Amino acid sequence: MSAGTPRSPKASPKGRRPFAPLPEWAGPATRLVHAGRRPDLNAGAVVPPLYQTSTFHFPEEHSESAAHGASYLYSRNGNPTVEGAEELLRELEGAEAARLFASGMGAISATLLSLLDSGEEVVAPAGIYGGTAGLLRQVLPRFGIKVREVSDDAAKAPEELFGVSTRLALLETPTNPVLRVHDLKRWAEAAHRHGALVVVDSTIASPVNQNPLALGADLVIHSATKYLGGHADLTAGAVIGPAELLERIDPHQTLGSPLDPFAAFLLHRSLKTLVLRVERSNANARKVVEALAEDPRVLKVHYPGRPSPEEERIAEGQMRGRGGMVSISLKGGASAADRLLGALRIFQVAPSFGGVESLVSLPRTTSHRHLTRADREAQGIDEGFVRLSVGIEEPDDLVRDLTEALARGA
Repeated sequence: MSAGTPRSPKASPKGRRPFAPLPEWAGPATRLVHAGRRPDLNAGAVVPPLYQTSTFHFPEEHSESAAHGASYLYSRNGNPTVEGAEELLRELEGAEAARLFASGMGAISATLLSLLDSGEEVVAPAGIYGGTAGLLRQVLPRFGIKVREVSDDAAKAPEELFGVSTRLALLETPTNPVLRVHDLKRWAEAAHRHGALVVVDSTIASPVNQNPLALGADLVIHSATKYLGGHADLTAGAVIGPAELLERIDPHQTLGSPLDPFAAFLLHRSLKTLVLRVERSNANARKVVEALAEDPRVLKVHYPGRPSPEEERIAEGQMRGRGGMVSISLKGGASAADRLLGALRIFQVAPSFGGVESLVSLPRTTSHRHLTRADREAQGIDEGFVRLSVGIEEPDDLVRDLTEALARGA
């Protein structure tokens, strides 16, 4: 498994002490275990400690150095525990810098509000996460920002989608919950020819399976609540990319959405096993796809690359693994989907994804409940649509749970 080429940051985080260097040849799994350490700051601790403090003492109360960020001052502006987790993500995506937020939506909203001005336009393929769609449709227009959502078919030719006022393309790939894939290299080339930025929500793929920055994207966003955290015990978001762009986002972060130190401590712990967890989920999801594709009660299996040879080519070219998400459309419609959820014994009914535990949900009652039935069906979310987040359990147990539940609910 490889990831984005690691690069050293231009400077230590906000002028502070540097992290312990790692050999250039160290791979992603090694970096996740050993990066983000500052032994001189942390009394030599192998596990970076939790700095659960809101404020910091510095020797000269009114010193210029403190005012310019050379010392820690207030955890909203910088905290050693948060910076350690940010360093792991910077390494993993091969970027100059990373910033952590209190949630994925905090990361997305801060990014868009920082990089777009009134009168400018953001273009986004349809089928994105419901919370992001709400931001695009209900919040950005209030600031005079134009939003243009385009169909999956139109998204196949991004060269035709950029106008004179388009400043940013917001992509989610694979999409949630239909798991369509977009050609990131093609989108980046089209956007950059028009002087626009490309921001990619890569939450479903995770950095283990896909590195958008290496494919030409300008920024990558993750809901760290999902695969990065992986244990359903924290809420966080991340923006990763060039230092210059992240410095433009910083003012919006300090409005109140930076990550709490304790959540960052949990995230740092979780990231050490990210490669192992995602690779197991990848393998388990493939087993689930193989089993459900043959089940007579399943109308369609949604999985990255499955819709067409073209998307298979794109997925093969930009993803190392296809992820742990699988969606299915049941022949019996809404009633069959409801019965399936009631018959499962291992899969838990819950609206999130990316954890060690397998989850199941109905987008029509959770993430996409705000859409009309017609709008959902236009995105491929029919009434019998079920989203599965495949965890790290025994693969045969997961397949048996699904097939027996389908039989009981038939």
